Amino acid sequence: MKNIQIDIKNTNGFVDEKVVKSYEVSVKNVNEMLHNGSGKGSDFLGWLHLPSSITESHLSDIEQTAKVLQENCEVVVVIGIGGSYLGAKAVIEALSDSFDWLQKERKTPVIVYAGQNIGEDYLYELQTLLKNKKFGIISISKSGTTTEPAIAFRLLKTQLEEQQGKEAAQKLIVAITDKSRGALRTLATQEGYKTFVIEDNIGGRFSVLSPVGLLPIAVAGYDVRKLVNGAAEMEKVCGLNTPFDENPAAIYAATRNELYRQGKKIEILVNYNPKLHFFAEWWKQLYGESEGKEHKGIFPAATDFTTDLHSMGQWIQDGERTIFETVISVENTRHEKIVPFNEANLDGLNFLAGKRIDQVNKMAELGTMLAHVDGGVPNLKISIPALEEYYLGQLIYFFEKACGISGYLLGVNPFDQPGVEAYKKNMFALLEKPGYEKETEAIKAKLK
Repeated sequence: MKNIQIDIKNTNGFVDEKVVKSYEVSVKNVNEMLHNGSGKGSDFLGWLHLPSSITESHLSDIEQTAKVLQENCEVVVVIGIGGSYLGAKAVIEALSDSFDWLQKERKTPVIVYAGQNIGEDYLYELQTLLKNKKFGIISISKSGTTTEPAIAFRLLKTQLEEQQGKEAAQKLIVAITDKSRGALRTLATQEGYKTFVIEDNIGGRFSVLSPVGLLPIAVAGYDVRKLVNGAAEMEKVCGLNTPFDENPAAIYAATRNELYRQGKKIEILVNYNPKLHFFAEWWKQLYGESEGKEHKGIFPAATDFTTDLHSMGQWIQDGERTIFETVISVENTRHEKIVPFNEANLDGLNFLAGKRIDQVNKMAELGTMLAHVDGGVPNLKISIPALEEYYLGQLIYFFEKACGISGYLLGVNPFDQPGVEAYKKNMFALLEKPGYEKETEAIKAKLK
């Protein structure tokens, strides 16, 4: 099978190929740091060899648990925030029928999400939807005390027990949590929930190939074995002994770091397939949370083209020249549609008659890339053969490996997120959480 490919020719004129090539030694050094665990954040490298280490028994356990939920639920609620839901949603949305939620006859449950916000109306509307529905819960949290998912779980657990009875509810709740400690682990043990472990050495944004992502994806009816196999293949392709010129993660990390050094402070992940919208959301967290430290880091943004060419296209073409684009190009679609001929031709589209819709889309992609390069926006292109589990697994691991390399090239710890705690500290102080009395007093004084 083909692999995903990277093409950086549209950065020529902005970044010299020789300069990118000059990163070879630095990339080799930081790749060795990743593999020997000598760099910052080495306690969180469990993702590095995860694809190749997943066992048959583990996959079977995930599949059997998914089957139980499929057979007993019309809806499954995935509760989690950040990496605890974005990876699963990225893959499920990429593989799903665009109008899946309108299908009346279903083989698998509808997957919905909670705990990713504190929207009161959202939770009210979700609970209203779930009334008189057979639903299950996958609760994902290492600690079980993260505010957003903890609120959602408290509400939905209560509702499920009221609708199904406590004994039946226990069989419809799966907890993905810490191995031995934390509120969710304690509750799962007390209640007898089916559990999967989030290993201590895997951070949330790198967890999509763990049960965090694999179980919801399996419940949605997709082949997690193919996903893992694709990731394992990319683990080899991006391995320590792969030459720089043949390692897509190395090339991507080097190119984007050189663009950053030359003043390109914003990277826009572009897709021409709307199914990749949430993949971009996952990517934004992966790179934003990994690199945005010590007042450094490329700002990760995303656009859906051609849709956003009619909103953001003007700024991208003619705005401040601090941006570059990484385009995910899907080579093959699942279906074929032809532009029909029309005798009246009032819309002037007969020049497209007989052409596939995807051919029109591909010319929009190529034309936009050329226009943006002419306008001073470098482009990198990631080609993916098709939106299938195998290639999405490749794409996930490619971006993860490149993120580790890129963060180390930047000189930061790609595996922590100290800045995330600042808002929580203020929120808890404002809500007068026990243990935050000094912070509450200080913030009230600040607000006077």
